[in-house]
Order: sequence, then structure tokens, then C-alpha cells
Amino acid sequence: MKNLTDRQTEILEFIQRTVRESGVPPTRVDICEEFGFSSPNAAEGHLKAIAAKGYIELMRHSRGIRVLIEHDAPLTNQYELPLIGSIAAGQPIMAEENIDETVRIDPDLFHPRADFLHRVSGHSMKEVGILDGDLVGIHYQPDADNGQIIAAALYDRRAGRESITLKRYFRRGNKIRLESENSDPQYTTIEIDLVQQDEDSQEAAQFRIAGLYAGLIRRPR
Repeated sequence: MKNLTDRQTEILEFIQRTVRESGVPPTRVDICEEFGFSSPNAAEGHLKAIAAKGYIELMRHSRGIRVLIEHDAPLTNQYELPLIGSIAAGQPIMAEENIDETVRIDPDLFHPRADFLHRVSGHSMKEVGILDGDLVGIHYQPDADNGQIIAAALYDRRAGRESITLKRYFRRGNKIRLESENSDPQYTTIEIDLVQQDEDSQEAAQFRIAGLYAGLIRRPR
């Protein structure tokens, strides 16, 4: 680990504060507005320098910043991940109200690096070895490629909450398919029309990608 400059420290602390308060990292534009930079390229230059020193990881999407080491935190081969079962309506995914507990684990268990854990309920993904009661690591990312396993957040209007379900993701145009990995016919495909969702139809499922599946922990039963 290399020492950060004063400006790099300020930016890292802003990233950490934004994640704590909103549940997601800032965009490059957010960083520009906070520090008065003239263009996102200036923010990107600072972020690359911080990443080169090992404190963050940069990814391709607009909020693609992951804190690897908290500033001034001791290095360790373990870190704590929040375990999230469902998501309170209107709350960021990492909000305190949504966290059941925290679990200390080795970060090398997951690829890509996990940002939170979800406890699997049910058998819909058993044919790819994901079983009821497993803890799955989820890498926060708001998009996915066809065929990837995602944590899908589905809003239940009656309960006023989102629940997370693990499914294989496919998209064609405005149509989404969330498929189980269980050949039992009771596990049907979830189909979502994004046009209906945008129109706030009472029948349309409210859907978003909470992240990508990154691996699992199987605790003794």
C-alpha cells in the first residue's frame, strides 16, 4: 500500500461517505461537483491514482468504484459483508434497515469481489449447485450480460418491500426473462416488460438488477 496525497485522501473519504449514506458509490460527475473539477477526466485521473495504490477497484459502469481498503484501516485477509434478505421500500440496498447481520469472510472466496451477501431461500437454482440456506456473494452492479446469474430485486406492492431472488438473466429489447435452474415445472420463468414497468402499470413487476452472483458459502447444517 502506498500513501495517498491529501486530495486523494479527500476523494477516498468522499467515496466512503457516499456509500455509507446512499448505499452506492458516487459517479464521476458527483466527484467533479464535490471538488470543483472542470471535467470527469480530472476525477478519473485521481481515481486511477487511488486504484493504483490499492485502495479502490474501478469498473466500467458510471458508479463503478469499489472500496477495497478503508482509509487508515489495518490490512487483513478478512472483511465484513452485510447479509441482506429483503430491501425496505425506497431504501438504498446497503441501508441499515435492510441488513440482517454482518459476516466476516475471506474476500478471495468470491469472484468478482462481493459487496453483500444474500441467504438463498428455496430450490430454484439447485441444478447449478446453489442450495436452500446457502449464503451467496453478490457483486454490486446495476447491469448484466445475457446468461449471467443475477440478484434480481422485485418489488412487492402489497408488502411495500423488495425481495431479492437469484435467477439467470436474459434480455431482448424491453423484455426480461429471469430463469430458474431447476427442471421441476413448478419453477416457472419470470417475464418482465420494461415498457409496462416504466408506465407504472399495477400489473407490471417492478424489477432492477441488485448485482451479479459471485460465489457462495455453505454453512454447516
